[in-house]
Amino acid sequence: MLSEILLRLPPQPSSLPRASLVCRRWRLLVSDPRFARRFRIHHRRNPPLLGFFDEGFRDISFVPTLEPHNRVPPGRFSLKFDGGGRFVPLGCRHGLVLVYHAFWKQILVWDPVTTDQHRIAVPPGFASDKGFILITAAVLRASVDVHFQVALAVVDREHRRALACVYSSETGEWSDIIWTPLPSEASAGNLFFTERPAVLVGHSLYWLLVGNMIGFLEFDLKRQSLTMIRIPVDLFTKGTFDICAMRAEDGGLGFLFLLHTDHSIQLWKRRTECHGAASWVLGRTIELDKLIPLNLVDKWPFMILGFAEDNNVVFLWTSGVFFMIHLGSLQFKQLSEAEDNNVVFLWTSGVFFMIHLGSLQFKQLSEAEFIFYCHPFESVYTAETDIGGHDGAGLLQNT
Repeated sequence: MLSEILLRLPPQPSSLPRASLVCRRWRLLVSDPRFARRFRIHHRRNPPLLGFFDEGFRDISFVPTLEPHNRVPPGRFSLKFDGGGRFVPLGCRHGLVLVYHAFWKQILVWDPVTTDQHRIAVPPGFASDKGFILITAAVLRASVDVHFQVALAVVDREHRRALACVYSSETGEWSDIIWTPLPSEASAGNLFFTERPAVLVGHSLYWLLVGNMIGFLEFDLKRQSLTMIRIPVDLFTKGTFDICAMRAEDGGLGFLFLLHTDHSIQLWKRRTECHGAASWVLGRTIELDKLIPLNLVDKWPFMILGFAEDNNVVFLWTSGVFFMIHLGSLQFKQLSEAEDNNVVFLWTSGVFFMIHLGSLQFKQLSEAEFIFYCHPFESVYTAETDIGGHDGAGLLQNT
């Protein structure tokens, strides 16, 4: 009975360390690895937003976003890469981080909480060394399952089609390849995936494709089918913009549209009529200049840096400052990644730079090339709760 009660504590990092202080019996229970695993599985459907991952020079760094009493130490989740070649974070989902290493032609599935890593060779014909990202992927797993799946998609320029297949950690194999032709108006030589992760809606994954047309590639995992979905063309004639896939308020497919000169975000959703025809409709508009202090938006455009699909939170950047906004409540919070990582952001001639003040290493963050993006990490983290456990003690000191 006590185990079932404690299992229903809020899925915040400080919950189990606090419970461990009640008495010896509670401490023994919540420090049991089997209970910690049950706790994570129980709350996996509604995980807290712990923070986000950002691509560094030789690593993927973690930036916490919770309040101090629940803040996971940045160094607790870290991943360093040795050797040459570029690695590309492809997104986070269900407590897993997905990374593509172009040099090794491998996909890495990493669980930062348990530190488990799985390296998967990309099927022949899917890997590419071209300048733009023709390959993309997404990771997912059931709430009660230790096994995971990796959905892989690629633009085949030579044959003007999109390909996809699925890896199962249970079988250790890739599925048969499925494909769909590219739209006739799309130029295969100028069509590529952005670095923005897929959004999972129901049984389908949606990736953003840009080029001389802009739309989503839908991968229906249940039906094993691929479909191209266009975005309204008239949106792109108003100036520079950002687009990010999202779950709409009704649970279907949607996208965020941010016009840089307008300081507002439009929430669009895809509506299906009773006869089967589908269309895009504007749901609502969020006026950022009324939500966020004006002195931050007078001269700088906003950029969409990430979207947390389980928590309905969008990450924005403007004037060297990060914000996260809950799209339901419209509550916003300013983040301080630069302070935590000793990094300064500069802008000139339409190009962003990130400079580490300690090493003086710099990295170009070009909005036009879709390089600068953060990957929200939504997961249940159970800090160490035994006597002397560092993470749990640190959380309790901040309470």
